[in-house]
Amino acid sequence: MRKLKFLVPVAASALALAACSEGAETTTDETAAKDDAAAETDAVATETGVLDANSATAEQLAGIEGVSAELADAIVAGQPYASVTDLNAKLMETLSEDEAQAVLVDVFVPINLNTASEEEIRLVPGMTDKMVHEFEEYRPYEDMGVFDREIGKYVDEAEVARFRQYVTL
Repeated sequence: MRKLKFLVPVAASALALAACSEGAETTTDETAAKDDAAAETDAVATETGVLDANSATAEQLAGIEGVSAELADAIVAGQPYASVTDLNAKLMETLSEDEAQAVLVDVFVPINLNTASEEEIRLVPGMTDKMVHEFEEYRPYEDMGVFDREIGKYVDEAEVARFRQYVTL
C-alpha cells in the first residue's frame, strides 16, 4: 500500500511533465502508457463482467463455471438470442433450474428496461418480487442515470452497479 501511495504521485508528475514537454518521442511514450492502461482496464472488465450470450465465444463460455464445452457450443449455435428467456430455455435443455440460474450470473442477454417482460426481469440474478416491481414502476427510463437514481432508493450503489450488468436501454 505504501508503494501505491508513492507511485501514484510519481506517475501523475511524470505524466504532467510529459504533457508539458515537446517532442514526438515523449508523445509516443505517453500514448503507449495510456494504451497500456486502457488494455489493463479492458482485461479487468472482461474478467469481472457478465458475458453477453449473443457475442460470447465458445472458448469464453467454456471458461464459466457450470458450462461444459458441449453446452458452450450449443449456446454459440443458438446465437443470437432474442431474449434472456430464450437463453434460459437453451440452458434448461441440459441443466437443472438451479444450475441454469448459476450460469445466468455470468452469462446473460441484457434486458431492455423499458420493454422487458416480467419473466425476463425475474431472470436477473438476485431479483426479488419487490425489485421486479421497482424495475417496472419507473418505466419508461429516459437514461441509465434515472435507473441508478430510482433503483438506488432501494439498494446500495454496489447492487445498482451489479444490476446494470444485466440491463440496457
